[in-house]
Amino acid sequence: MNYILFDGAVREALLPFTYTRPVADIRVGILTIREKWEKYLGNTITTITEEYLSEKYPMVEMEQNVLINASFLPNEELVSLVSELQENEAVFLNEEVVAFFALENQEEVDFSSYTAIEYNGPVLRIENTWDIFSKNGEALQADFDLLTADRVSQPISRTNTVFNPENIFLEEGASVECSVLNAQEGPIYIGKDALVMEGNLIRGGFALGEKGVVKMGSKIYGPTTVGPKGKVCGEISNSVIFGNSSKGHDGYLGNSVLGEWCNIGADANNSNLKNNYSQVKLWNYETESMVSTGLQFCGLMMGDHSMAGINTMFNTGTVIGVNANVYGTGFPPHFIPSFSWGDASGFTTYQLEKAFVTAKIMMARREVEFDEVEERILRHVFEETTEWRKYNRN
Repeated sequence: MNYILFDGAVREALLPFTYTRPVADIRVGILTIREKWEKYLGNTITTITEEYLSEKYPMVEMEQNVLINASFLPNEELVSLVSELQENEAVFLNEEVVAFFALENQEEVDFSSYTAIEYNGPVLRIENTWDIFSKNGEALQADFDLLTADRVSQPISRTNTVFNPENIFLEEGASVECSVLNAQEGPIYIGKDALVMEGNLIRGGFALGEKGVVKMGSKIYGPTTVGPKGKVCGEISNSVIFGNSSKGHDGYLGNSVLGEWCNIGADANNSNLKNNYSQVKLWNYETESMVSTGLQFCGLMMGDHSMAGINTMFNTGTVIGVNANVYGTGFPPHFIPSFSWGDASGFTTYQLEKAFVTAKIMMARREVEFDEVEERILRHVFEETTEWRKYNRN
């Protein structure tokens, strides 16, 4: 069977992360949503997404297809229903379609003519940006169980102080020395060829992706995920950092999500709790207003290729778009549009060609080419986000 993940109705709520990727390629837990479904189904899975992203993320359609709502994370019960779908059948959770069968070149899907299969079991769903960190613990445990089942971890060096070692898994080539690993409250997963330097304090749940690095003297407690080739240091709590991003120095990051190719300067900090302990609000692209997260703890949402200079301070519930460059003293506003350049006193437009130069250098450091496809995506995001830069202050 050919499986295809589609963005669904949540894409707007997951901006700025979905400016540069399908919903399926959001990382939560250890794996991306696409990788989770591929592991469960044993298939390579493509996506239906925005047209400007389709060159990088193409869809493959065959004679018979099952389309899956990418906001739903797989589990054994749900995967069983999805994998057994037949023509004119669809899986629903309440009134939301989870997956449905479709034939090649089927122009319309009339669910009233479908046999509805109701799913009433447990499910994790990513519907808002803050779900990425707030549901990360459950997703991390599920991925840990999936990836480590019937496998044996590489040996944990005796230089480490270890609590609950059966809940710790080191992939081939992973190196961890002279650190404290406490997996009593959640698993610790260290990816292939990843490096945890000396003198770190890590409390699970925690996941470090392939070739990721935790520099010396870090304090990380969970549930926290650092994606492949990510580099971190300082204090980090309950955060998700997508692949290829760096928080390489001291400073606090909490209840936050960083996209790919981000860089956080030394001693930069974010607030994750308001002084009056009230629920945190975040900027919503769809309503053009601040909306309540329902959470008491919520920090920084930063889109791909955005950067913060040394000693930058972020308010509770700050949203930063794609390719923004923030620096200086004082707290910048709660919403910083894509391709903005500046500080608390005001922002100007970060010109495309200058942004491209930085992106090329940043990606080359991880041995990834900034090619014409990446350039076209960022050009589209620049044009699409022009209206938001009206909020910039000079």
